[in-house]
Amino acid sequence: MPHSVHTTKQKMSFPTRKINQSNIGRIFYGISITGLGLQTVCYHDFPYMLIPPNHSWIPGFVMFAYISGALLVLAGVLIVLKKKTIPVALCLGVVLVLIFCFYHVPYELIATSNYMEPIAWDNALKELALSGGAFVIAGNSSKKKKTSQKLITFGSILFAIPITCFGILHFLYAKGVAEYISSWIPCHLSWTYLAGSALLSSGVAIMLKIKLRLAATLLGTMIFIWFVILHSPKVIASRFADMGSEATSALLALAYSGIAFVIAGFARKTVQS
Repeated sequence: MPHSVHTTKQKMSFPTRKINQSNIGRIFYGISITGLGLQTVCYHDFPYMLIPPNHSWIPGFVMFAYISGALLVLAGVLIVLKKKTIPVALCLGVVLVLIFCFYHVPYELIATSNYMEPIAWDNALKELALSGGAFVIAGNSSKKKKTSQKLITFGSILFAIPITCFGILHFLYAKGVAEYISSWIPCHLSWTYLAGSALLSSGVAIMLKIKLRLAATLLGTMIFIWFVILHSPKVIASRFADMGSEATSALLALAYSGIAFVIAGFARKTVQS
């Protein structure tokens, strides 16, 4: 009689890789910083939100712009390649927050007369959000748990405050924001209010650490969608003379998306550890 062969059914398992949100976010942020540096070199001037427009007092400004742009490019490339990430991101974060504190804030309070208007602080808030992102990148790269937690918390707050304010601005200046939406998208005001609500709620959630991973993931995804369907087409359609501001807005959207993804990745890592 033939020997009976007993076979066991084995489930076939295939190796799956989970998406590393932190790496994606770090690369997005590094690309953005690199792009801002290239803009600075190309236009011999800083992107519109990096420093206030009244910079005639800076001696040798063109050379200063060249050097600063080159350093931004270097910082962005190193962040993308994950080389010397912690010192590079920390230096970048410190420089950006110092510009916010000792250039943007005095400029708005002293050099302008409309500092009571919320929209007047828009560029300063964009600067603050970028600085927060640098601290988040540095914290996520640190292997020291306490240091990492402190930097992530500090950077997340610096990032979440502008995001919350941007949400409020969507309601205060809804008609102006709606004009930026592409013509093929219907119901501009409805989308404006929806985006404002999403920014406001996600900013508060990140600050208070409420469903942190979910809030940061949704925020990063939403802003990345804006980067693809709103900002990128405008960059492509713009004239070279106008491309500076459009490209800056696109790069900022990519950076904010990246920062949110890094926060989400860190939150996931914290839960698993």
